[in-house]
This record gives sequence, C-alpha cells and structure tokens, in this order.
Amino acid sequence: MRELPLAEVYQLLEPGPVVLLTTAQRGRSNVMTMSWHMMVDFNPPLVACVVSNGDYSFKALRARKECVIAIPDVAMAETVVGIGNCSGGDTDKFTKFALTALPAASVRAPLIGECFANLECKVIDTRFVNKYNIFMLEVVKAWKTPAKGRPKTLHHRGFGTFVVDGDIIHLESQKP
Repeated sequence: MRELPLAEVYQLLEPGPVVLLTTAQRGRSNVMTMSWHMMVDFNPPLVACVVSNGDYSFKALRARKECVIAIPDVAMAETVVGIGNCSGGDTDKFTKFALTALPAASVRAPLIGECFANLECKVIDTRFVNKYNIFMLEVVKAWKTPAKGRPKTLHHRGFGTFVVDGDIIHLESQKP
C-alpha cells in the first residue's frame, strides 16, 4: 500500500451522481451543481446534502427551506460543469444554459425539464448547517421522465474528473 493524501479521500467515497439543486427566492430561481449528498433513509426518503455558505444558493435554501434536486444524465455533462463554474449571484443560469424551468407541485423552486428525474424537497433539519453546511431534506414529491429510460449518470471524482455509471447487476437482497 501507498499513503494517500487526505485531500484525495473524497474521491474514493463520492458514490452518488452529480445533481442540480434549484432554489427560488424573491421571484428569482437559481441552480447549482452539487455532488456532496447522500441518502439517509428510505420512507420517507431523506437526503443529507452539503451546500457551502459561500454558494449563492445557500441563502435561499436556508431562508425558504425548500429546493429541488434535479438529476441530469451524462448528455448534460458540459452543462452541469458550466453551471458549477459560475455564480447565480451574477448569472441567470436558467437563461445562460437554456434550462426549462417547470413548476413544482409542493415547493417554489423549479423542476428542470431536461433532467430525467426531479425531487421536490423540504428542509427538515438545520442542526448541522452552521457547523458543517449540511441540510437534511425530505423528498416530498418525485418526478421521472419515462421516455428517458435508464439514463447514465455522471459521478464526480475530483479535479475535473468524472465517471459515467456502467453496467447494472442484480443480486438477491431484502427490500427496506
């Protein structure tokens, strides 16, 4: 074995797909790229996510306590990176990246029409926000575009490197 720099550990543990998080506040929608999230529970579905207090979306998420997690496929890779490389503070990302904002049923933040799935979320716990920027979300409504089948997702490995998910295998297991 060879010692691994601690700054590279996250590259080994980052399992989930890169997603887009939308927020809305004061009549303005924003979208950010996010890869630091994880499932916490199944029913109801709970998701923990990290939104840096330096991100433009942080204030809206903290104030409105709701968002949408939109899941893009690999065909949106360049758009996803572009969204992550600019700030909603000075850019209307929906316009710049030609994203279709669709109305959500339970939250003010928009769904993204180009994404194959959209999860409407409400913040249910903020105890870790001040110290770690971790928001606990409950998915209150979920949407999927059946015509897109099972699209391939993008997974961030750090420093501009991504992995596209691959083969699906099925093994016997107990459902939660």
